[in-house]
Amino acid sequence: MPEISRFYGIIIRMRYNDHPPPHFHACYGDQEVTVEIASGRVSGTMSRPALNLIWAWLDEHRDELMAEWERARAQEPLQRITPLD
Repeated sequence: MPEISRFYGIIIRMRYNDHPPPHFHACYGDQEVTVEIASGRVSGTMSRPALNLIWAWLDEHRDELMAEWERARAQEPLQRITPLD
């Protein structure tokens, strides 16, 4: 699963040709969640501080994430997205 960003120990990945709705996968240590791009809805369990960082990053990069989702669905190479500062 290609890595598209990494910040504060959180790794953001997206799978090629993954199932809808548009989403990404986030890992922090042994915790893993799936996050819907449009709503920010989370499936899985992760600490609240880590989730807050992910949601802040999502808010900054929602359009880029949708573009990456389309690239992944089309089996095109994915681009890196700027990490959270």
